[in-house]
Amino acid sequence: MDEHQPYREAPESSRAAERARAAADGPFAECVLCREPTEYPESVKGAPLCPVCEWREAERTACSG
Repeated sequence: MDEHQPYREAPESSRAAERARAAADGPFAECVLCREPTEYPESVKGAPLCPVCEWREAERTACSG
């Protein structure tokens, strides 16, 4: 490993690469709660949520007792 090469890839660059790959795959599904684009293709089955709504839903279910 080169001393100038980073040990890990920065999270922002890996997310950008994922979005670029997904954009090449086709349009994104719409979040069922806020209607923002999700990380999932339109062909996904079920009720897709955007990352923000997924996080909020996880908070609600974790604190529901």
